[in-house]
Amino acid sequence: MSTKVMLSITGTQRYAEQEPEVIELVTEGTMCLRDGGWEITYQESALTGLEGVQTTFRVEPQKVTLTRSGKLQSQMVFQQGVAHDSLYQMEFGTLLLRVRANQVFFDIAPDGGVIDLVYEIEIENSAAGVIDYHLVIRALE
Repeated sequence: MSTKVMLSITGTQRYAEQEPEVIELVTEGTMCLRDGGWEITYQESALTGLEGVQTTFRVEPQKVTLTRSGKLQSQMVFQQGVAHDSLYQMEFGTLLLRVRANQVFFDIAPDGGVIDLVYEIEIENSAAGVIDYHLVIRALE
């Protein structure tokens, strides 16, 4: 059974010597407990530059998996201190990504919770920067 939730998402991207780019999004989504893990799903918007994409965070013991589908296909796995490779498939081509999580924290309950991810990202074997996600999940009544 899915629960409607309100998501407050803050993403901070730090690339080389550029100023950090911060994106904040408040949107509705769903949350459900499936096969021993929590799944939090929402639709991206023009604000994030990913309109037409559905994003799902799957929270399981020891890891968080971020899956995007629609105009963009991607799956990134976050396990603290472990590097994971994945393909980032866009309308105009595919990129090889490697993510290495420096911090994976979550505290999820039926009425909501929080997910914090800090990870380094490489694109086509070149260091691209550090990304910090902070999600606050609140069940709607």
